[in-house]
Amino acid sequence: MADEVTVRIAGSFQEIDPADWATLSGTPRAGPGYNPFVSHAFLSAMDESGSAVAQTGWMGHHLLLEEGGRLIGAVPCYLKNHSQGEYVFDHGWADAYQRAGGHYYPKLQASVPFTPATGPRLLVKRGEDVERVSGLLALALAQVTQKIGASSAHVTFLPLGELPSLTDANFLHRTDQQFHFINRGYADHEAFLAELSSSKRKNLRKERRAALENGITIDWLTGSDLTEDIWDQFFRFYIDTGSRKWGRPYLTRQFYSLIGERMADDVLLVMAKRNGRYVAGAINFIGSEALYGRHWGCIEDHPFLHFEVCYHQAIDFALSKGLSRVEAGAQGEHKLARGYEPVTTHSAHYIAHPGLRRAVADYLEHERREIAQMSDYLGEHTPFRKGERPPREGEEFDG
Repeated sequence: MADEVTVRIAGSFQEIDPADWATLSGTPRAGPGYNPFVSHAFLSAMDESGSAVAQTGWMGHHLLLEEGGRLIGAVPCYLKNHSQGEYVFDHGWADAYQRAGGHYYPKLQASVPFTPATGPRLLVKRGEDVERVSGLLALALAQVTQKIGASSAHVTFLPLGELPSLTDANFLHRTDQQFHFINRGYADHEAFLAELSSSKRKNLRKERRAALENGITIDWLTGSDLTEDIWDQFFRFYIDTGSRKWGRPYLTRQFYSLIGERMADDVLLVMAKRNGRYVAGAINFIGSEALYGRHWGCIEDHPFLHFEVCYHQAIDFALSKGLSRVEAGAQGEHKLARGYEPVTTHSAHYIAHPGLRRAVADYLEHERREIAQMSDYLGEHTPFRKGERPPREGEEFDG
């Protein structure tokens, strides 16, 4: 007789065995496809630091799929009473539903808090049938949504390969756009620049020189470099910039101490120094295939320093480590001129109410067309030499 498959809900990552979690897709640090954001170290730091907890509107509701008492799959998931910190915007859906007399919140959010980076969401234990377990996880997420009376479930920044399991479970497909640097075997930054038009190449070289005027130097800090004093300095940048952009920064100071303690080798700080002190910095996370840029901050304003610290230095690091791409976070068409290309991102949405589902489905159909058209347009305006544009997402690339 086959073992019974059950779904268990964990309220925090402290209830989940790190060794069990490390058997799931995307999580073994030494393995291919490692994504630092779905690691137990990162997600538990969100919990324990008070950054993503019930008090901030992120109540842990993590789905654990078990068969015969064994963990075979999981979905990092939160029960939410707002739509902040997600980067896939559904505020209009919430407003419309509530004006019609419905209650949009609470909703389920299958994502990594405050992190607009694509990565596994339907996590499957190594050695299991991926299609079967992914399908069970998608069905479980829809059933839990119904059972707890939530309006909807949202799986954001998911890999395209997970989409069929979710659409089979009645989830709607949504697209958006980011800008990524794609490493096509460049030996170094100069080799990459050689692929650009002469005017763009000249502009970027000038921009990089200008950013380092006024005696500014750049340090890469990772591993044992990430001392508490360094975190204090970086947190000052984060608070200063975050307060101006968002009103209230999402992450606590303890979060940085915890990731420094648990996953320092997966973290890169690009720090700008002037007159013997750090004046700006950007935090990146290192996966097995990609460098993920997250946020930056500064206490001094210098022309072009943001572009140097966040984008050019990220390319330098990725090329030096042989990483296949840099994902530079949400939004920002200014990245295009710096060699970052438009890439489509994906999310899936389960809407419990039939009327709201129909309205959202119609909206998403139009939105997908607009995203595709914009991607085509931007793809024709990259800085690469005309007639030698590298293939875009989904195209063939002949070495």
